[in-house]
Amino acid sequence: MLRAGIVGLPNVGKSTLFNAVTRTRKAEAANYPFCTIDPNIGVVIVPDDRLEPLRRISKTSVVIPAAIEFVDIAGLVKGASQGEGLGNKFLSHIREVDAIMQVVRCFEDPDIHHVAGAIDPVRDIETINTELILADLDTIRRRRERLAKEVKRGEKAAVAEDVVLAKLEPHLDSGKLALTCDLTPEDKIVSKSFCLLTDKPTIFAANVKESDLATADTNPFVAKVRQYAETHIGCETTVISAQIESDLIDLPPEEASQFLAELGVKESGVGQLIRATYHLLGLRTYFTAGEKEVRAWTIHAGDTAPKAAGVIHSDFERGFIKAETVAYNDLIQCGSVAAAREKGLYRMEGKEYVVKDGDVLLFKFNV
Repeated sequence: MLRAGIVGLPNVGKSTLFNAVTRTRKAEAANYPFCTIDPNIGVVIVPDDRLEPLRRISKTSVVIPAAIEFVDIAGLVKGASQGEGLGNKFLSHIREVDAIMQVVRCFEDPDIHHVAGAIDPVRDIETINTELILADLDTIRRRRERLAKEVKRGEKAAVAEDVVLAKLEPHLDSGKLALTCDLTPEDKIVSKSFCLLTDKPTIFAANVKESDLATADTNPFVAKVRQYAETHIGCETTVISAQIESDLIDLPPEEASQFLAELGVKESGVGQLIRATYHLLGLRTYFTAGEKEVRAWTIHAGDTAPKAAGVIHSDFERGFIKAETVAYNDLIQCGSVAAAREKGLYRMEGKEYVVKDGDVLLFKFNV
């Protein structure tokens, strides 16, 4: 299961958000730095409105949604790349995740201490990014030193690595993240082996006060985060109120909806954030639907039908024959598999078929 790491400066709402996302109170949330030391890990259900209509069509009571893992990582401080605070431990935990959710404080509150004093979301983002960049520069320089003799002897693998390292080093040295470096597809395959912190897909969570959630689009702090994310990284920003989300944990769905409506908000930000992170990880969903259960299965974008079948069981991939396929929207409009088949919307696909998000599949295999 792929993991997204929740990172940020101390006291920006990381642990509160983790508790909300995972619907638990596993992570201690308190008003002092390094409240989280060892990372908390939680399995998170991916909200998907398509499951209930499929359940009704399939006439089943069992629904199994997709899931990913979230990791609440200790707050970072300036100097982490040199071991300040929990620097080394913090950085090692980031290496173990597949994507980064960076929580940025976008609210004023004199009762909640900020490690830098004043609220400045861009400064906070750059503090974290600088530490990650410095750690990556150290990784790259050490790697180039180790490769130097092999490169001098003209060993192909070492030369190929060094070419990519030589592109990344000045890019990082100029204060830019590795994921924004202009690399060829072949270069990117090589760079994956470097396990660089700044090469991980990133999303920003702009954390606002409860009273500011309905008017977040006019919040100047949120505007700064969005602009930075778009211009410097080309990534998404989702607005959340970690405190509201924490308050919603113990409420039944009806009361939670009413509570949000009273605040002038249609949907909890956590659902949007989970879905955005799921797609950030390059994940997509297909479904199996029958009287036994309706289930969402997680695949990577671009996976073929045999690969998707292998998510259920390796025998399905090994003995793959064909996939009976219907698009979710077509199935819902038709109301049943039989009706979709009558209209020619139910297809047979072979080994080369690239599974689309929302496909409803039935695999035929022989082992």
